[in-house]
Amino acid sequence: MSKIEDEHLIPTYQKFPIKIVRGAGALVFDDKGGAYVDLSGGYGVAIIGHANPFVAKALADQSHELITCHGSLYNDAREAYLSELVKVLPQGLDHIYFCNSGAEANEAALKFARKYTGRKEILAFTGSFHGKTYGALSATWNQKYRKPFEPLLEGVRFSPFGNLERAREAITDATAAIIVEPIQGESGIHIPPDNFLPGLRDLADSNGSVLVFDEVQSGFGRTGKMWACENWNVKPDILTASKGVAGGVPFGFTAVTSSISSSLKPGEQTSTFGGNALSCAAALAALKYLQSEQLLARALENGEYFRHKLESIILAKYPSLVREVRGKGLMLAVELRIPVKDVINLGFEHHLILLYAGLNVLRFLPPLVITKNQIDNVVLSLDSILTHLETNLRPTIEAKLEAGA
Repeated sequence: MSKIEDEHLIPTYQKFPIKIVRGAGALVFDDKGGAYVDLSGGYGVAIIGHANPFVAKALADQSHELITCHGSLYNDAREAYLSELVKVLPQGLDHIYFCNSGAEANEAALKFARKYTGRKEILAFTGSFHGKTYGALSATWNQKYRKPFEPLLEGVRFSPFGNLERAREAITDATAAIIVEPIQGESGIHIPPDNFLPGLRDLADSNGSVLVFDEVQSGFGRTGKMWACENWNVKPDILTASKGVAGGVPFGFTAVTSSISSSLKPGEQTSTFGGNALSCAAALAALKYLQSEQLLARALENGEYFRHKLESIILAKYPSLVREVRGKGLMLAVELRIPVKDVINLGFEHHLILLYAGLNVLRFLPPLVITKNQIDNVVLSLDSILTHLETNLRPTIEAKLEAGA
């Protein structure tokens, strides 16, 4: 689809056979004019919609005034965004470090926890994904990401996600931080038991460790709450965010308590592009749009609608192909009994951009502006795709069912 990209990009991405040139809301368009419903949302980035006009205007206006301003200088765009951001963060997390991505935000979180506590160990969880830079990768579970680049950061141990007792056994007096996604995304949209996050809060408090919530994928309204941790009424000591917070512009932040902030000195953690004027203007526009268009309520309502459709049609109609539907808000998953690649490839024929999570999970991270009519069309297309697959796979499925698979 692009000879130039294939010849010159390092082949670190799995490529699909379409070229996207434009976007609007929950839709993207290829170079032939074909429209696709984007269920991946650019891996969760297009949370307020593709080419959001409010963000586009903010970028255009700011670009004529000032594009970049190093953090060593004060800046009006940064100030304006900070004043609104602290209003929507969990109470007490009113000191912010700006960066460019979720991985960088998590790198900073791990460094801050070590500096603040004077300890070295990190407790992470099976199924976790925190990024692919060395520190974040060290706290990421999947061996396919880790193995080629070992040795990684020392002192990281893993405990089963959702198992509070095992976490209690794994923590030590050398544990600087417990880092966890309130809802795991990359590994397949896994929601913890209701006692897990509150239990980790108590565990961190009793042990003198820092509790870090990685909200890069689950935050900024994705679950119908501003931050996913609010579903369990738990506040961390550090919260990280990125993906859609600036409407698609590369941007991330690490929010911490005042006590953690006061442990850091000038020069210990900086970012040349972090908090630049352009990204802050975009982030402010994205936040205001999220609020003015009541996208939290919309994520909750349309998420419940989408999940009901998936359960009542896809799960109910195809038990031989579908194992489970799960998620919160517009952070959903359909776990299949077959490899997901065939569903994704057929999705392009039905003008859907689908996203995987592992070998057999369809992950749905659509823009929060997706409509019920678009959801209906997505489910109809999935119905058609699964009918086709069931017909072609029937002999294999029947053999597996007879074998008790």
